[in-house]
Amino acid sequence: KTRVDRLLLIGTTAPLLAPEALRAAVSEAKQGRDVGRYDAILAAVREILPGDINAVPDSAWVDRTNRQVKAESDRLETELKGYKNNLIKESIRMGYDDLGQHFHRTGDLVNSVKAYGRMRDFCTTASHVVIMSLRLINVSIDQGNWLAVQTNVQKLRSPGQLSTEAQQMAAKLSAAMGLALLASGNFREAAQEFVEADPRMTQARLDDPSDAEAFNEVMTPNDIAVYGGLCALASMDRNELQKQVLENGKFRTYLELEPHIRRAITFFVSSKYSACLNILESYRSDYLLDIHLQRHLGELYFRIRSKAIQQYFIPFSRVTFGALASAFDTNEHTIEQELTSMIKRKHLDARIDLVDRVLLSRTANARSDLHENALRTAKEYERTAHLRILRMEMLNAGLEVSDKGKPGANTTLENVGLDPYHGGASTGNWLSEGIGRSLRSGLRG
Repeated sequence: KTRVDRLLLIGTTAPLLAPEALRAAVSEAKQGRDVGRYDAILAAVREILPGDINAVPDSAWVDRTNRQVKAESDRLETELKGYKNNLIKESIRMGYDDLGQHFHRTGDLVNSVKAYGRMRDFCTTASHVVIMSLRLINVSIDQGNWLAVQTNVQKLRSPGQLSTEAQQMAAKLSAAMGLALLASGNFREAAQEFVEADPRMTQARLDDPSDAEAFNEVMTPNDIAVYGGLCALASMDRNELQKQVLENGKFRTYLELEPHIRRAITFFVSSKYSACLNILESYRSDYLLDIHLQRHLGELYFRIRSKAIQQYFIPFSRVTFGALASAFDTNEHTIEQELTSMIKRKHLDARIDLVDRVLLSRTANARSDLHENALRTAKEYERTAHLRILRMEMLNAGLEVSDKGKPGANTTLENVGLDPYHGGASTGNWLSEGIGRSLRSGLRG
C-alpha cells in the first residue's frame, strides 16, 4: 500500500515523472485487491493524462476483484462464527486476525480496526498482544490516525506489556512513534524517537516481506536516517547534535545509509552553515516527493535555516545584509525577508535597520533590569507585610471564626480568599472599617 501511495504522490506532484509514476501506480494497484484505491488512481490519471490508455477503467478486473473480496469476506466470517460456536479462544483470535488483515488489504480500514479491537479479548499471551498492537499501528498509519498510533505504542512500552517480543519490535515502535510525532509537528520529540531507534532494522532484508525486522509497509531504514536527521537539525542545538546524533552508536548505523545527512549535521556542528544548507537544498526535490516529509519540509527547512542564522549572529552586535547574504549564499532581498519572518515569529531577538541595511542585536539594559527586579521584590515584600499585620489586627480584634465541631479547623477572612491588598478599594475599606469598629468597641469597654 505504501508503494502505491508513494507512486500516486509522485504522479500528482512531479509533472516530469507523472506519466511513468501513474502507470506504475495503476499496475501496482491491480496486483492487490483495493478497488477504492484503484479508482482514486484512475481519477488522477484521467485528470493528468486524459488520453492515456490507463485512464480507461478495467471493468473486468474490478468486477472480478469485487466478487473475490466478497467471497473471501463471507468465508472468513463463516469460519469465525464456527470458531465462536466452538468457544476456542485461540481459533477466535486467529479468525479476527485473518479478518482484520483481509479488510486491511482490501482498503476497508474501519472494519479492519474493529476486527483487531475485538481480537483483544482473545489474546492470551504477550506475543498475541504485540501482534495485535502492531496490526493496529499499521492500520492507524494508513488512516492517518496518529493519536491511535501513539496510544498503541505507549501500551506496548508500558511496564506491564514490556515483553521479549515488544523489545524485539523496539525499532518498529520507535519508527512508528517518531512518524506520529513528525506528522503532529513535534519535531524534537520525533528526533529523539528516531535517533534512539534500535539498529537491528538496518539488518532486515528489504526484499523479503516475511522478515520480522523489516518495516517496509511503513518506512525503510533510509527513511529513519532522513527523518531523524532533519528533525534533529530543526530542533536541537549544536551540542545536542554532537552528543545525541553524531556520537550516538545506534543512530550512526542509520546515518551510514544516508551519508549526506551525516555530512550536513557535521557541517552544522562545525559552524559551516552554508555547506550544510547547500547539501539540504540539493535534496529538496527528492524530499518533496516523500509521502511523510512533503507537508513538513518547508517548516523543517525554515527552522534549520533560522537556527543557522541565529548561531551565526550570536558573536556580533550588528551585521550587514550583504555579509549575511554572502555567508548564506543568497541575495540581500531574500535575507531581508527571512530576517523579517524570523523576528515576527520570535525566532530572532534583533532589530532591522532598513536605512543602513544592517541587523542589530538587542542589548540588555542591566541597570533597568536591576531596578525592575528591586521594585518587584519591594512590592512583594510590602504585600506580605501588609497581610501579616492585617492578620495580627484581626486576631486582636476577635474577628477570627472557628468551627468548634471540627477541632483545629479555623476559618478567617484571609483563608476564604479575601485579599485586602489586591481585592479592590471596597474590600480594603470594609476590612478597615470593621477592624476600626472592633477596636473602638474594645476601648469603650
